[in-house]
Amino acid sequence: MSTIQPHGENLRKAVQWLSEEKQSKPDQNLVMLAEKAAIKFDLNPDDSEFLLRFIKEPLK
Repeated sequence: MSTIQPHGENLRKAVQWLSEEKQSKPDQNLVMLAEKAAIKFDLNPDDSEFLLRFIKEPLK
């Protein structure tokens, strides 16, 4: 089993925050959560794109 390991501290924090928000509020729109995380953690465009792929692609 492989795991996704994001690079950069802000991206790691965003992934952690997104996971926690998803667990506490499972009915929230994930794309909107990803956009909030991108703003909250000041992600660059590449990291924002990674976050969107992270929520859309199932883990292998």
